[in-house]
Amino acid sequence: MNHLKKISSLLVIILIITSCGPKNKKLVEEITPVNFSYFIQESLIEPIKAEKYTLSNGTKTDCYKIVVKSIPHEHQMGPWCPTHLKDSKEKGGIWFEGGKVYDVDGHFISNIGAFYADAKWDLYHEDGSIKVTKTQQECEGAAKPNVEEIYKNHCVECQPSFYHDHLTTYYIPIKPIYQTYPSKLRRGIVGLAFNGVNFDPPAPTTAILKAHTLAPLDDCGGHVNPHVGYHYHAVNGCTKEIEQPDGHAPMVGYAMDGFGIFATFDSKGNKATNLDACGGHEDKTRGYHYHAGEPGSNQILGCLNGEYGKMVVSH
Repeated sequence: MNHLKKISSLLVIILIITSCGPKNKKLVEEITPVNFSYFIQESLIEPIKAEKYTLSNGTKTDCYKIVVKSIPHEHQMGPWCPTHLKDSKEKGGIWFEGGKVYDVDGHFISNIGAFYADAKWDLYHEDGSIKVTKTQQECEGAAKPNVEEIYKNHCVECQPSFYHDHLTTYYIPIKPIYQTYPSKLRRGIVGLAFNGVNFDPPAPTTAILKAHTLAPLDDCGGHVNPHVGYHYHAVNGCTKEIEQPDGHAPMVGYAMDGFGIFATFDSKGNKATNLDACGGHEDKTRGYHYHAGEPGSNQILGCLNGEYGKMVVSH
């Protein structure tokens, strides 16, 4: 009987592992290599080149080395925090809660205590001006896990100019290598848009809200932190897209494992179906690939199904 129980448990584990990855491994073998020409040339600090690099699971393979400044060329960055309770949505960014996207305008700030059913929120002064971090020191005091007491109850805004000297180098496998066990996302490693801006893991909203701070995204789904500079937590259609002739959702970038990332919706407004835990599936045209989560989900990808490269930030 114990022997049968062990076999049964093993089968359950195999089924769980199998459900996380592509269902048809034959198609996975027909992998589409990374096309470096999709990247916006103006975003590159140096030409993209191939180098040998060791991936997450120890495989040494040919990777593309991509060096950028994480500054978008297709759109402006910001705004993030409104400065007064009378400010309209044009003066602020967006926030997500419960799968929905909300405009961060003056009304949202004034109503945030009721929104979160927490009377400890106090984001504005008696004159209606909103408490916003303005300097690099204030930004860094608020944009960390243990928020400094003086910066609690602030709308946190870090300016790209604070980190203009940051350079980001990505190593992405030219030909993705599928792995059996999906990799959980670590901070800073998801992928990148064709403008060289980082697609980040979910924003740490629990830690942010616990300190009664708010860290809005701009309308393109991005904001700035001291570690990686400007980055995205959502795919909002602001960046370069590679349209698909068959009406499939457009391609928006590459994951760190080299598999393509495509938008949430196709040309008819339909969401992709049969996605695995990472947000991926496959078809005969594109092989295995990912679809970005909806903007309100705070999750571009759920995990990575391939061995991934590395992102290095220097300044």
